[in-house]
Amino acid sequence: MGIIRRVFSLCVVAFLWFCTSANGLLSPKGVNYEVQALMGIKYSLRDPHGVLDNWDGDAVDPCSWTMVTCSPESLVIGLGTPSQNLSGTLSPSIGNLTNLQIVLLQNNNITGPIPSEIGRLSKLQTLDLSNNLFTGEIPSSLGRLRSLKYMRLNNNSLSRAIPMPLANMTQLAFLIVGNPLICATGSEPDCYGTQLMPMSMNLNSSQNIPSGRPRSHRISLVFGLSVGCLSLIVLVFGLAMWWRQRRNQQMFFDVKDRHHEEVSLGNLRRFQFRELQIATHNFSSKSILGKGGFGHVYKGILQDGTDVAVKRLKDGNAIGGEIQFQTEVEMISLAVHRNLLRLYGFCITPTERLLVYPYMSNGSVASRLKANQKGAMLDWVKKIHQEKKLEVLVDKDLKTNYDRIELEEMVQVALLCTQYLPGHRPKMSEVVRMLEGDGLAERWEASQRAEATKGKPHEFSSSDRYSDLTDDSSLLVQAMELSGPR
Repeated sequence: MGIIRRVFSLCVVAFLWFCTSANGLLSPKGVNYEVQALMGIKYSLRDPHGVLDNWDGDAVDPCSWTMVTCSPESLVIGLGTPSQNLSGTLSPSIGNLTNLQIVLLQNNNITGPIPSEIGRLSKLQTLDLSNNLFTGEIPSSLGRLRSLKYMRLNNNSLSRAIPMPLANMTQLAFLIVGNPLICATGSEPDCYGTQLMPMSMNLNSSQNIPSGRPRSHRISLVFGLSVGCLSLIVLVFGLAMWWRQRRNQQMFFDVKDRHHEEVSLGNLRRFQFRELQIATHNFSSKSILGKGGFGHVYKGILQDGTDVAVKRLKDGNAIGGEIQFQTEVEMISLAVHRNLLRLYGFCITPTERLLVYPYMSNGSVASRLKANQKGAMLDWVKKIHQEKKLEVLVDKDLKTNYDRIELEEMVQVALLCTQYLPGHRPKMSEVVRMLEGDGLAERWEASQRAEATKGKPHEFSSSDRYSDLTDDSSLLVQAMELSGPR
């Protein structure tokens, strides 16, 4: 158990560091700087194959984008779009991706100068811009990249050899052959780096040929490190499997609420997958309580007779792994409210992610929220808004202590977020901006014009539309936000 405590402590520290790092990427208006930088790169390139189509300027983070690699802390560390027939220029905004370690843009048709802003990428280790149409001089700012180990600029149209600050970096291996203006054949006297190797030799002469001994030594070192790392991985995996087999007791994930001392969260139980299989009759379709975009919810009965609701999430083996899921579990556990269902426990396997809640026998959220003959709550709120009677939505305890303009804006945002077609609903980044007073009036006016043009759809009843909206509980949260004290 001491090992578990230490591992958990390290996870908490890593999580807090991640939160600090992630928040540091956001502007006061909630815009991610790395998203802005990548969008600048996209707009300066021409992309005939559409490989960058899923790059979205309204995204919270870019870690799900193609050709982008992120660290476990959701920081962009790799940008690779080789052999994609890209043209255009490379935007200077690449210098804002300050966590980049690898840039691979080889075998494209990118033109223009190499941005000097790349010199700001202090963590950059590999830079490959070979087989493009880059012109101009090699920026001397690259000499500031003390972490740079490999650089390939060969087969471009560069007009100046390696600057001395860069040439003096002894740890750097680079290649510039194939630039007609400076290194057409590789035999020119100032053609540095015609062999991709550490620059420990005299770079003023292309006649120096390194001996095979350092190279063989380097290969031996790499081989030894590889074998050592592989052995360590096997050892750790074996110990983990041995420990898992010996474990006979249930494992608990300790979650403390440091912000609300009057609330005792206790422990979250970590269930075995087999235990939940038995409880739900192997996730039988007869046990399904509800379905949604997240997955299915099943009714289960534990061995001690306790009724539970088991939410089986989709994408059980999604990127992020166990640490990210446990972090999400902790955050869900901290959402304590009298009107919110409390998390009872969880289960995690290499391919499964499950959440366990107490079973509520009073029906679904949708059935509870439906002002009978009057239709759904959503239609009722629309009617209240049209009749200018929004005070009906306000908690009576507030009396008149609220701003009517802000109330109407909140209702408008809520109605925009609960439009029938998901594609018409604003993204969270847009919601944040609208709540700050940016663009709400225009978005609301546009939605009203669209609704007036096509009219209310007759093929769906109010209850049908309402049930669709409450599948993901979004309306429940918004209803609580509107009715609760501010």
